[in-house]
Amino acid sequence: MTDAPPSITLQPLQEADFAPLAALAREIWHQHYVGIVGAEQLDYMLSGRYTPERLRLYLPGQESWMRLLRVDDDLAGYCSYALTAKPREMKLEQLYLRVDHKGAGLGGRMLRHVDADARLRGCTTVMLTVNKKNVDSIAIYQRFGYRVREAAVFDIGRGYVMDDFVMEKVL
Repeated sequence: MTDAPPSITLQPLQEADFAPLAALAREIWHQHYVGIVGAEQLDYMLSGRYTPERLRLYLPGQESWMRLLRVDDDLAGYCSYALTAKPREMKLEQLYLRVDHKGAGLGGRMLRHVDADARLRGCTTVMLTVNKKNVDSIAIYQRFGYRVREAAVFDIGRGYVMDDFVMEKVL
């Protein structure tokens, strides 16, 4: 007898998800980003991004979207995206996956979901920003058709900056 394949879903963010999402973000970010931006900057970024006020912007009916990736009802990752000021452009704002789920094609599933939603909304380009030192993620984005559009440094407050590549994919 074989095990049934896991149930994999991408569900819209709900208010009841705020605390579990913030805990998941802290887990993922500390596993992946401490060596890239340092613990102090990481904690500063987490404290501002996962507040109820910020997360409410992703609730249904807004102009930005967040999807939670569940594997057999276990919160395994998430992605968020929004329209930009540039006509027909979507920004992939976040895409994160727990380390124990990497290598199973789930990140690609989230990327394909964002592409499909962008097309449905009339977009012809999806763009994102990624830290220049985040070489594993850069390689994945390139494999899915993203190319570096430019390098940019973003001031995020308290003397911290994000030294990023702006990448884009033409749909």
